[in-house]
Amino acid sequence: MPPIDTDLLALLEERGFVHQHTDADGLRAAFARGPLTAYLGFDATADSLHVGHLQGLMLMRWLQHAGHKPLLLIGGATTRIGDPSFRDSSRPMLDDATIAANMRGIESAFRRYLRLGDGASDAQVVDNADWLDGLGYLEFLNRVGRHFSVNRLLTFDAVRSRLEHSLSFQEFGYTLLQAYDFTELARRHGCTLQIGGADQWANIINGVELSRRQDGPQLYGLTMPLLTTSDGRKMGKSAQGAVWLNAERLAPFDFWQFWRNCDDRDVGRFLALFSELPMAEVRRLGALQGAELNEAKIVLANEATRLGHGEAAAQAAANAARGVFDGAAGLDGLPTLHLAPARLAAGVSLAELAVEAGLAASRSAARRLAAGGGLRLDGVAVSDAEQPLDGTSGEWRLSAGRKQHVRIALAR
Repeated sequence: MPPIDTDLLALLEERGFVHQHTDADGLRAAFARGPLTAYLGFDATADSLHVGHLQGLMLMRWLQHAGHKPLLLIGGATTRIGDPSFRDSSRPMLDDATIAANMRGIESAFRRYLRLGDGASDAQVVDNADWLDGLGYLEFLNRVGRHFSVNRLLTFDAVRSRLEHSLSFQEFGYTLLQAYDFTELARRHGCTLQIGGADQWANIINGVELSRRQDGPQLYGLTMPLLTTSDGRKMGKSAQGAVWLNAERLAPFDFWQFWRNCDDRDVGRFLALFSELPMAEVRRLGALQGAELNEAKIVLANEATRLGHGEAAAQAAANAARGVFDGAAGLDGLPTLHLAPARLAAGVSLAELAVEAGLAASRSAARRLAAGGGLRLDGVAVSDAEQPLDGTSGEWRLSAGRKQHVRIALAR
């Protein structure tokens, strides 16, 4: 990462991280006085974060590099409620064991992007169950509820959008719980900045306002733009599903491929947000046209994968991609499906393997893929998906179209 020798807020704005802030001059002065403590919150709804969360992690990474301290809050308590902001329905309820497992998976992603520890600018992971689980209802109403007007809360778009469907009293209280989180983190950790997506604006300013009404410290809020790809998809989603950050959920090769296959219009924007290249280089790469833009996409894929999975994984993914498209034999970087020799001997079908490898949703879908010329084995189109896998090489490449590839290897 290049040294930060300029106005930090201006740098974040230039790279595309900033949508709104509660007090630009005050925040800029707070950065200059530094170091400050900032927090970013996640509810534990899955055992991995996805690319849609990566914008916030990268912003926190820039803050840490500038000497500020990131707090990463996992909502062990608020996950049991679910943020209703701009959602059409309630989230499914999760049990405590599932929430605990999800929290462990999420923390593993933190460790790849941020330095965790006990140092002045080391990131810390906190759980709001530590203070919310022991908070009585009447105590909460006295500490928090009396400072907010229901009339005002109903004016927020995040709340009004749910009133068209159904909003439980439990969910309605979520914004007050998040406001209380902010003031509690200020009290416990000296945290003065909350970061969130644009949909969190109302929740963030409620925390700033709560601190003011309680005669607490001056707090600041900063929101990031809600990202969508230029072809209209929500960031973090692909045609094949969520683009997970944990390798257990999504192989590094598929992660690399997501960036390599991004829309041409997104290359410059994604390089600014999801790499640490200097902005002069980002602008140069983003301005490339035609075949040269493909090279910029490879730079993006390499940089994003290096940050998320390490240098070796990024290099292996790039080498595997070259092998796929150049016809080279090396497939080590591809996602691997291990096949027992007994299944090979019994005549396992390509359709069955396509389903197991996630290349097709069902055997009938695999048959349709083959009929359309989209199912390939070692680069050769397969007309009958029900044909058995054969051969003695012990290693095959099964492909769905040009962008999805899996290495099938005999288990040893």
